[in-house]
Amino acid sequence: MKFVIPGGTGQVGTVLDRALRAAGHDVVVLTRRPTRDHEVQWDGKTLGPWADAVDGSDVVINLAGRSVSCRYTPANLKAMMDSRVDSARVVGEAIAGAVRPPRVWLQMSTATVYAHRFDAPHDEAGGVIGGTEPDAPDYWAYSVEIAQRWERAQDEAGTPRTRKVALRSAMVMSPDRGGVFDVLRTMVRLGLGGPVAGGAQYVSWIHEHDFVRAVEFLVDRDDLAGPVNLAAPGPLPHRAFMRDLRAAQGMPVGLPATRWMAEIGAFVLRSDTELLLKSRRVVPGRLLEAGFAFAYPQWSDAARDLVRRARAGAGRVPERTGA
Repeated sequence: MKFVIPGGTGQVGTVLDRALRAAGHDVVVLTRRPTRDHEVQWDGKTLGPWADAVDGSDVVINLAGRSVSCRYTPANLKAMMDSRVDSARVVGEAIAGAVRPPRVWLQMSTATVYAHRFDAPHDEAGGVIGGTEPDAPDYWAYSVEIAQRWERAQDEAGTPRTRKVALRSAMVMSPDRGGVFDVLRTMVRLGLGGPVAGGAQYVSWIHEHDFVRAVEFLVDRDDLAGPVNLAAPGPLPHRAFMRDLRAAQGMPVGLPATRWMAEIGAFVLRSDTELLLKSRRVVPGRLLEAGFAFAYPQWSDAARDLVRRARAGAGRVPERTGA
């Protein structure tokens, strides 16, 4: 099949690009700064010659959007909003104008759309959208608004011949350098992999192998449309999440961090504490109901595999099994 991946040069795009091309598919990546033969230039907001790649393709997977690994300043939050909404809008315009539109459009979204919650998990049917803890910064609510408007831009696109799926993805864990797993493993190796702010907040995640398989599964299932949670069925509290990662790494201790210590660390790393402190307890209701079987449903097994592969050399294509 022919896949077009707008914004496909980030961590998640790299995972998909690598796996899909290894499987023999034709992949075109849309990026602002193309450097490889299968990359095409676009600006993420206006139609251009890049739309020719969409016409006649089988699948579009839009991953475009400003990275959330930054300080959540007003300027950066605006850039997050604009880059997501604009790219979804213009991808919809390209699909709408295609003579032979793709049969499916997978639009990246985020598990952040759900409320900060400890008591029960969120699935697509009964999950609570929005809401934050009383002392949370105002921008936590804005992050939810970004996610909602991101999905709305896809939903409102006039593409009657193309099935649309919103991927409410948790953190995708791969051993690639610079990704979220690499950052967490580095903290563990430095002895800093203890619980943050008590560690009761839930962490939702998905192994890169299952992320790719879930994408392939959704491409093949013509009966699935709308929001789908891409998260392993075993979310767990941050303290347990880090404990399993320390065990996989062979690090017996990890210094805990208070909330204010996390704020200092995030400032130094030019990131934000929402990524650590918001409780994301998300489960893949629709995937499980449709019969998808996770290769890595539990974090302890996933962490051991990721550490092993990171030690062997990041960026290798994982072994593939059927979805």
